Amino acid sequence: MIVVTGAAGFIGSCLVNKLNNKGFKDIVIVDDFSNERKNNNLKHKVFQEKVHRDDFLTWLDFNRANVEFILHIGARTDTTEFDVEVFNKLNLNYTKAIWKACVKYDIPLIYASSAATYGLGELGYADDHKIIKDLKPLNPYGESKNEFDKWALSQRKKPKFWAGLKFFNVYGPNEYHKERMASVILHAFHQIKETGKVKLFRSHNPDFKDGKQLRDFIYVKDVLAVIYFLMKHKKDSGIYNLGTGKARSFLALATATFKAMDLEPAIEFIDTPADIRDKYQYFTEAKMEKLRSIGYDQPFYSLEEGIEEYVQEFLISERYF
Repeated sequence: MIVVTGAAGFIGSCLVNKLNNKGFKDIVIVDDFSNERKNNNLKHKVFQEKVHRDDFLTWLDFNRANVEFILHIGARTDTTEFDVEVFNKLNLNYTKAIWKACVKYDIPLIYASSAATYGLGELGYADDHKIIKDLKPLNPYGESKNEFDKWALSQRKKPKFWAGLKFFNVYGPNEYHKERMASVILHAFHQIKETGKVKLFRSHNPDFKDGKQLRDFIYVKDVLAVIYFLMKHKKDSGIYNLGTGKARSFLALATATFKAMDLEPAIEFIDTPADIRDKYQYFTEAKMEKLRSIGYDQPFYSLEEGIEEYVQEFLISERYF
């Protein structure tokens, strides 16, 4: 039995589909299931049981003998939320409780960390355990993820296998419900469809031209492939980056979206919203040598390849994965 938390969400629901495609049907999905738009992500997925996140730890006490792996993808991911207690409850303390249960019941664990832990990248983007204690995230979301990473590394008792994955900018199907927190590709697609043009944030940093802000964008199918690899690998525990290792510009992203829609680019620039301007990352790029060093050798989708598939196979028809 495989447990997937955050199963109604973007990455979690895609992960359930990935497991189904690999022949796994004995899956327990965990979420709050209160958002009907999110629940659309679960249509046509095969699973054995739904468990509300508030009931999960009790459920685990009674069903621990049947659980082979916990994939803890669920989290509060709103980077514009500044109520620290929300993140303490849903990200930090909840994940600590799952970790302790995995130790107690000898269950391997993969959990979602985030590239938001790197802040402005003052210490670079290497998934080196030594720098984690010194990272300076820009918001409570990033802080909650980094606090858990620090806590995990400090624990004397650890699950028999564990991996924390620092997701960079993930995009792909099943993010229709995410609204402001959805990927720039989804926003760009809707803007182009409705207005024929895309609005990108103007640069407020003299080191970057408008549209030349750089991020490591990773297609969700690559995220799923890495998670599945680690499920099978089950050794070399630790915290790993999960990006492509190649930073790309928002201008390239917009241009690729127009191309996937078979349209000529029409791009204009607007000011970055004041509430996030001083928390804005102008550059992220995952160092991927660590994951490669343990045997992951699959190529990653290029930005153009990922956007083409996402737009043409999912967004145009509003299809779910």
